[in-house]
Amino acid sequence: MVPTSPPPKEVQSDEKWTEEEDQSRRAKWWYSTFHTVTAMIGAGVLSLPYAMAYLGWGPGTMALVISWCMTLNTMWQMIQLHECVPGTRFDRYIDLGRHAFGPKLGPWIVLPQQLIVQVGCDIVYMVTGGKCLKKFMEMACTNCKQLKQSYWILIFGGIHFFLSQLPNFNSVAGVSLAAAIMSLSYSTIAWLGSLTHGRIDNVSYAYKKTSPADYMFRVFNALGQISFAFAGHAVVLEIQSTIPSTPEKPSKIPMWKGAVVSYFINAICYLPVALIGYWAFGNDVDDNVLLNLKKPEWLIASANLMVVIHVIGSYQVYAMPVFALLEGMMVKRLNFPRGTGLRLVTRSAYVAFTLFMGVTFPFFGDLLGFFGGFGFAPTSYFLPSIMWLIIKKPKRFSTKWFINWASIFIGAFIMVASTVGGFRNIIADASTYRFYT
Repeated sequence: MVPTSPPPKEVQSDEKWTEEEDQSRRAKWWYSTFHTVTAMIGAGVLSLPYAMAYLGWGPGTMALVISWCMTLNTMWQMIQLHECVPGTRFDRYIDLGRHAFGPKLGPWIVLPQQLIVQVGCDIVYMVTGGKCLKKFMEMACTNCKQLKQSYWILIFGGIHFFLSQLPNFNSVAGVSLAAAIMSLSYSTIAWLGSLTHGRIDNVSYAYKKTSPADYMFRVFNALGQISFAFAGHAVVLEIQSTIPSTPEKPSKIPMWKGAVVSYFINAICYLPVALIGYWAFGNDVDDNVLLNLKKPEWLIASANLMVVIHVIGSYQVYAMPVFALLEGMMVKRLNFPRGTGLRLVTRSAYVAFTLFMGVTFPFFGDLLGFFGGFGFAPTSYFLPSIMWLIIKKPKRFSTKWFINWASIFIGAFIMVASTVGGFRNIIADASTYRFYT
């Protein structure tokens, strides 16, 4: 529907124009950079050395490089598809899914995967925020009474009951910028700290000794941890929707500029952390490499606090599209009036749900692998390629045709393998889990 009074020459969404939407389309290109950095560089970067411990030097490095190249290509495709129909903006992943797969099939294909990514990330970030907050306080105040990890997760979750009331992406821009800076900072501390620490005594890069079946599942889980590290695609269209667009200056130009910068930052964070962390600790590395670093204490404590600040921003970036979806359902199905009351009810309920799940299932490493395979592989690796083939219809056996089919096959393998590996590891490690620790 073409609105009656939009800004001049603005390329419109097919939904009704509102004053709130007008306010949300004023982002600059650098907004997309730190929103994407915040969404992508999160808890997953600290688990990359742990994934390397199961994959080894060659396969591990290759998996990282291939994932970086593949997901950069699929992000470019999504940015291009945002306005693939002249005069229409597909502001959400589900909107693009409806266009590609049809109004009935599209939501069933896209929405479950996107929700797994967004809700899964927020649950994992609850756990990560609580763990790092606990670690920071233990290092900063050695004489203080130590609280259970569950209490720290509750404290971290309490912050989001307030931040979740911010109305849209632009309103969390400052939080997202701080989070992006923190992600670059603690990634640098992680690899510089590992480099300064040097290799541990009797460091081993040999594959871990275990049964062949167990090792295979651990490798599958490691692939899921790597796919978790490339998770920004689930919110890329929502981020792009905040950028103004005209026929002369379509939003894909500044959005791609911001994406390229964010992927450069991604590379200088991921590769050094993964390779130097594995070099320093070998197959004895923890699933959070910061836990291997002990000195200098003030720097490691600072890094843990930086992780807390970062996942505060990451939580909000992933939660904003879910908030919009929940509020839309409340308005359409229950005739709930828009306003402060709607935000207070729906957003507080969502924060409470993710907080409960985080407190109940604080299994950081295995959660990364499971969610990484089941949700992140489709949204980041192969759903964009499938939609590109359907919408753009590249010539058969052309370069783009081959690249997209390769992404589909590799992404599907990662999805199946890491989902099975992550789920199996959760079951295998269940005896060591401590609920409500």
